Amino acid sequence: MSRLLIVSNRLPISISKRIGELRFQRSAGGLATGVGSFYKSYESIWVGWPGITVRKKQQDEREKIVKALQAEKCHPVFLSQYDVRKYYDGFCNNTIWPLFHYFNHYADYDRQFWGVNKRVNETFCNAVVEVAEPGDTIWIHDYQLMLLPQMVREHLPDAKIGFFLHIPFPSYEIFRLLPWRVEILEGLLGADLIGFHTYDYVRHFLSSVRRILGYEHTLGEITAGSRVVRVDMFPMGIDFEQFSDAVGRPEVQEEIRRTRKKNGRRKIILSFDRLDYTKGIPLRLEAFDTFLEKKPEYREKISLIMVAVPSRTSIGLYQALKQQIDEMVGRINGKYGTADWLPIQYFYNFLPFETLIAYYNAADVALVTPLRDGMNLMAKEFIATKVDGKGVLILSEMAGAAQELGEAILVNPNDQEAVVAAIETALTMPEKEQIERNRIMQRRLKRYHIRHWADDFLTRLDDTRKTQQERSEQILTPSIKNQLAADYCTGKNRLILLDYDGTLVPFAAKPEKAVPDSGVRKLLEQLATDPYNDLVIISGRDRKTLDEWFGALDVGIIAEHGVWIRERGEEWRMIEPLSTEWKEEVRPILELYADRTPGAFIEEKDYSLVWHYRKAEPGLGSLRVAELKDDLLHLTSNLNVAVLEGNKVIEIKNAMINKGRAAMTWLSGRTWDFIMAVGDDRTDEDLFEVLPASAYSIKIGHAPSKARFNLASQRQVIPLLRYCIDRDREAVRMPLDGSDKHRRLSLGQH
Repeated sequence: MSRLLIVSNRLPISISKRIGELRFQRSAGGLATGVGSFYKSYESIWVGWPGITVRKKQQDEREKIVKALQAEKCHPVFLSQYDVRKYYDGFCNNTIWPLFHYFNHYADYDRQFWGVNKRVNETFCNAVVEVAEPGDTIWIHDYQLMLLPQMVREHLPDAKIGFFLHIPFPSYEIFRLLPWRVEILEGLLGADLIGFHTYDYVRHFLSSVRRILGYEHTLGEITAGSRVVRVDMFPMGIDFEQFSDAVGRPEVQEEIRRTRKKNGRRKIILSFDRLDYTKGIPLRLEAFDTFLEKKPEYREKISLIMVAVPSRTSIGLYQALKQQIDEMVGRINGKYGTADWLPIQYFYNFLPFETLIAYYNAADVALVTPLRDGMNLMAKEFIATKVDGKGVLILSEMAGAAQELGEAILVNPNDQEAVVAAIETALTMPEKEQIERNRIMQRRLKRYHIRHWADDFLTRLDDTRKTQQERSEQILTPSIKNQLAADYCTGKNRLILLDYDGTLVPFAAKPEKAVPDSGVRKLLEQLATDPYNDLVIISGRDRKTLDEWFGALDVGIIAEHGVWIRERGEEWRMIEPLSTEWKEEVRPILELYADRTPGAFIEEKDYSLVWHYRKAEPGLGSLRVAELKDDLLHLTSNLNVAVLEGNKVIEIKNAMINKGRAAMTWLSGRTWDFIMAVGDDRTDEDLFEVLPASAYSIKIGHAPSKARFNLASQRQVIPLLRYCIDRDREAVRMPLDGSDKHRRLSLGQH
């Protein structure tokens, strides 16, 4: 059975040193708590920082830590105080954390932070490579290690690597502010599967990849170079039974009784968070203040238990936030408090698990209103402890958990009036309604618990690897390339069918700019002058353009995807007479969409219309093309025309004309002992479909295709053709029989 290597910034166990003795305790935080609850059920090793700085010269202490952690299935990564300060406090929490949570005005783009972050990721990489074995699954977690997947990939190219981001991934407009955006995306794309809590984060990531790196995606699959990377959502769950069962423990029941006795008949509102500016605690206190001011009838009838867990205490921003909260609590208590009642019971410390469960269970209302949160497991934990079904969750729309907990009272944390109204709604909600809402959420949380989340991700990672393996079997490997070249050399009647845009040349923002350079012209001339070859260039371009570029070559040409055909030494002809009357009905709608989509334009050919949107803003282009296709399909249902989607184009043409039908002019006229066809988009599928099974049909990219083989990118096409020519020239230099003398003379003259 393969092992699971979990890699995160912190281990689930933190080590500290007091009076010369090492002390071990469970780490705080959602990742450590969530993943820590199940990782030992796998054959696993957890790689991460143990929370203590141990110098290299303290070798005995390092060995002691390594040995102790081995018993907990952990492997430490040792970091210096300088590394922790510049990497964790610096880049991770002064750059990435605020930016990804939409507090971009707090982000510090310090190049020294970035340099140390790279070096620390390399340190983690070395640790992973040190313990990894063939067949291991490597699961990397969170924003501190976004460079790590690609680093590990470079050392272990065949490794199975997953990555999960536990915080939000911001919109493109926010992410693009990061100076190192390219490096971050490339680092993440080293993984086979990238997971996020919500579909919004998936969408933001795919948008950034497309706009910054230029990689398109199909149903969440990104073709990055020669690899396919899958991106998907996996909302993280909790260990539901751990929280629900804990309510019945004697020590928890005693804590619940103490809490309720202290508050008497007052209703309890619970606010429990790490002390972080993303949690919106000051806004929450302002809303509570407003509630008491506008609803005086609730004074002395409710208590707010507010727990703020210390976090990043060395960072000035967090110190200032604590001071602000301290002052606000003091002001509200001073403003409304009486001799017998304190509106806010404020705790600034870590809570033991039993106390936390007691607070969850005793609370009538949980006020969970972060300004931005990747998931927020505390909302789920609160619901899990409501064994009798009573209690109300007020949850921020900005938390990832809101997409799963729709039965909670959802609020915009910036809308003070809405939060005030939500508090009153929660305090007055009938018990029957409370139970109905909570039971629905509990059933959902029971089904998609933390172990289900992990199994779901790892199963999806296995599926991704299987898909990659299946597609790799279609890749034109070096051995297949050699066989292709060998068959080319032995062929006496060779048919070569080549698409133009996206195959012989890369796409250009303006189609007229994609002119064949001298290298492409020379290569085509070499192919065309070989007496064994019949070269056909197949394109969607108009015949005038193709004549200008290739008219002087002894080649066949197919224009407008099959409307026009010109065989070697002959004039242009049409496959069949076509009508253009339909253009007058279709052109106005194309013009309308071009006007509504800056950067889009219309190209008119003899018998087709093309709507280009390569220069349009990608998000808008994708939206408009979907709308346009729907309108066109409805409009053309009775016009006997086809709507074809190509690479950043929509083309409307006669339904009976395609590249495959045009290619039959050559396929049905002779017997070929070697056929090769290369193309890159949907229009080439019609060509691949009519080829014999023995043909070398090659699709550019990794999208599913009727072609036998795939090439990773357009850049590999010219080298492949040149390789065939060079191998053939070498074969010609070998001793020849009489049948090859004419060809040797022809090639020699050329």
